[in-house]
Amino acid sequence: MREFFFGLCYFCIRMKAMKKNITWNLQNTYASLPNCLYHLQKPSAVSQPKGLLWNGILANQLGLTSNLEAPEDWELYFSGNKLPEGASPLAQAYAGHQFGYFNRLGDGRALLLSEQVTADGTRFDLQLKGSGPTPYSRRGDGRATLRSMLREYLISEAMFSLGIPTTRSLAVVGTGDAVRREQVHPGAVLTRVATSHIRVGTFEFIHQFEDKEVLKQFFEYTAKRHESQSLADEQPVLSFFDRVMDKQIALIVHWMRVGFIHGVMNTDNMSISGETIDYGPCAFMNRYNPKTVFSSIDENGRYAFSQQAPIAHWNLMCLAETLLPLLHENLEIAVEMITPVLNTFPKRFETAWKTMMAHKIGLQEGDTAQALVTELLQWMHTHKADYTHTFLQLMYPLNIKDLIYVEPSFVNWREKWKKCVTEQNGGMEAAFQLMQSHNPCYIPRNALVEQALDDFHYRNDRSLFDRIAKILQQPYQLQDEAHFMMDSPDDESNYKTFCGT
Repeated sequence: MREFFFGLCYFCIRMKAMKKNITWNLQNTYASLPNCLYHLQKPSAVSQPKGLLWNGILANQLGLTSNLEAPEDWELYFSGNKLPEGASPLAQAYAGHQFGYFNRLGDGRALLLSEQVTADGTRFDLQLKGSGPTPYSRRGDGRATLRSMLREYLISEAMFSLGIPTTRSLAVVGTGDAVRREQVHPGAVLTRVATSHIRVGTFEFIHQFEDKEVLKQFFEYTAKRHESQSLADEQPVLSFFDRVMDKQIALIVHWMRVGFIHGVMNTDNMSISGETIDYGPCAFMNRYNPKTVFSSIDENGRYAFSQQAPIAHWNLMCLAETLLPLLHENLEIAVEMITPVLNTFPKRFETAWKTMMAHKIGLQEGDTAQALVTELLQWMHTHKADYTHTFLQLMYPLNIKDLIYVEPSFVNWREKWKKCVTEQNGGMEAAFQLMQSHNPCYIPRNALVEQALDDFHYRNDRSLFDRIAKILQQPYQLQDEAHFMMDSPDDESNYKTFCGT
């Protein structure tokens, strides 16, 4: 009887686990759109798939549970060698203004595997990046280097933990195949997760190469997926555009808050969902300089740190142009309808940025806070102060040891700041809470990221990579890892990042 009881308990536990063990819940709504917008295609097989990185927390959030936790269970799916039931892989067509010049583009080394729908009905794209050539590859090999995929995994997950809207990284699988760039590299496939991969450049593609009916269908699909409330408004197109603008402003303000420089803000890298997408030439600014550029291909500083808001405005202008046929048959009237909305960008961004910067020094937005912020940024630029450390100096002065913070000019500024803080409601305690939510203790420091990638890539040593990834899961909490708070060498003028294609 006892054996029967325990046997029954074990059976119940197993059945309960099996009920929870729901993995794939795939849909393919993008494939319901006109077929000029995509090309159905299976991934190209790789020779030796090897699971390297698996984001178990994200997998659980997606409903991909226990039977995908061992490498042998998921490396075949996320290398492209095996398709899950219900998958319908496709390469998306899009265009884009790259450094201001229009080009016809598309997924040249990525495939949308399908859309995973979670238990609460939330939809996520699962995309294989580095899965082989497509009709949009433009003579490229469609593959990705291990180093570039490791970089995207590390930075995108850091951005998520920093509270910044972003695509996510689910898995990195080594391919066992060589990838030729400036030299030979090991290859890898990254599984990228996004609320969608619809870009400003997708609308540009339709506007340039397809007819109004395709544009109308695509707009309704995109609005329903991302801004469904706009469809009930009197002017759904204007409402949609206004809401997209809100998300772009919020995104860029977040970037400015942590010193992030995207590096290649082409319109094909501007997601309609307002998520950060594509992590090739990106980097984090150490020494404060508004003109900071790290991208090897940005020779004229088009996408410098301080240019990110104006470029977002320019990209939104490109989006606005694509929506004109849906606003009115008369082009001049359509322009008159959308221009006032587009022209609100500078003021809306300025308001959001001023509020964010005031919060970084623990104050509510106002003239006094703005004057203090302006003075502090000027001081940081003059003294080449570390952007992250300077704000931490106000919160944890004993942890940030740098002689520039005993300079009379900074000491005098700090005294004025303290006076303002003590005079506002809640005093220093309220200010600290505000600053703590806006100022990370840890960011992906460029020198450490490069060292971690080198170790993983060349020496098969992932210890530093794993340590950095763990620390960056809680970037706002002081941890016993002072080494990872250090800034990069004084002179980063020769530091360059690359797109990895």
